[in-house]
Amino acid sequence: MIEQTYIIDKADPQILWGVKNVNLKMLKSLYPKLRLLARDNVLKVLGDEEALSTFEEVLSELQQHCLHFNSLAEKDILQIVQGKSPIKPEEKDLIVYSTGGKPIVARSENQRRLVKAFDKNDLVFATGPAGSGKTYTAIALAVKALKNHTIRKIILSRPAVEAGEKLGFLPGDMKEKIDPYLQPLYDALQEMIPAVKLREYMDTNVIQIAPLAFMRGRTLNDAVVILDEAQNTTSAQIKMFLTRMGRDTKMIVTGDLTQIDLPASQKSGLAIAKQILDGIEGIAFIEMNKQDIVRHKLVTRIVEAYDLAEQGSRRYEE
Repeated sequence: MIEQTYIIDKADPQILWGVKNVNLKMLKSLYPKLRLLARDNVLKVLGDEEALSTFEEVLSELQQHCLHFNSLAEKDILQIVQGKSPIKPEEKDLIVYSTGGKPIVARSENQRRLVKAFDKNDLVFATGPAGSGKTYTAIALAVKALKNHTIRKIILSRPAVEAGEKLGFLPGDMKEKIDPYLQPLYDALQEMIPAVKLREYMDTNVIQIAPLAFMRGRTLNDAVVILDEAQNTTSAQIKMFLTRMGRDTKMIVTGDLTQIDLPASQKSGLAIAKQILDGIEGIAFIEMNKQDIVRHKLVTRIVEAYDLAEQGSRRYEE
C-alpha cells in the first residue's frame, strides 16, 4: 500500500469537494479500493500503485474542469472517471464562467468589439455610459487571460476622486479610505473567481488592486492592467499610467466622459488621451452607448432622461 499526498492548487477545493463533500463522497464510492482523506486543499490517498496512478489522472482532469467551468456536478465526475470529457456546448461569445458555473458572455455588439479589440491590440480604450459593461467585460478578459496562463498577474486601478465626499472624513487608515472606491472591482472579481482562489491570488499579488497614485515608478510586465473610471484622471496621471506598460502586457482603460468628478478647472485626462492617441497602431477605441446597457432596464431610461435634460439645459443657455 502506498500513501500519496496531493495539493489542490488549480481548483477551488470547495467546488472540487462539493457542498457538504458530496463530490468527495462520490469519488470514494467510485474508488472503493482507495482511502481518500481531504482537508482544505490537501488530499491524502492510500491504495495500491496502479489504482493511485489511475486516480491521479482523474484528479487532474477534475481540477481542470473546475478551473474552466467554475463548477463540478456529479454527472461530470462520472463522465471523467469513465474517460469521457463532459460535453458542454460552448456559449456564443463566451469569455469565462462565473463562480456559479454560468457563462459570462459579451452581451452586445460593442462588448463583442471590445473582446476582439483586446485580442488584437495591447491598449484598448472603452468609453460609454453607466451599466454598459465596460469594466465587467474588461475584468472578465483579464481573468480569462490569467486562467489561460497568457499573463502572470492582473492589476486593477482607479483614481481616488471624491464624488461629493471627502476622503479625509472617511474612517480608517489610507487602505480603508480607498477601499470603497475599489469595491466595484472586487465585486466583479468575486463573480468570476471562487473565494478561496481569489484570496490566494490577492495574498500572493497575482491580483493587485490599487489606487492610481500607487502606480508611479512601476514597470508592469506579463500582466493585464485595467484603469477604471479614467474620466477622473488628469492628463499627467493618465500619461503616467500608460507609460507603466512593460513587456507582454495589455492595458484596458475604461471611463464615462459624462460622469467627470474633477474640479471644473481641470480637463479629463481620458478625453485628452483619446485626442492625442487616436490613430496610433496597436491602440483601439471602443465607444459604447445606451444600447449596450445590461443592468436593470430602468438604467437605460435614467440615462436617456438625463441626456434629454442636459440637451434642454444647453438649449436654454444658448
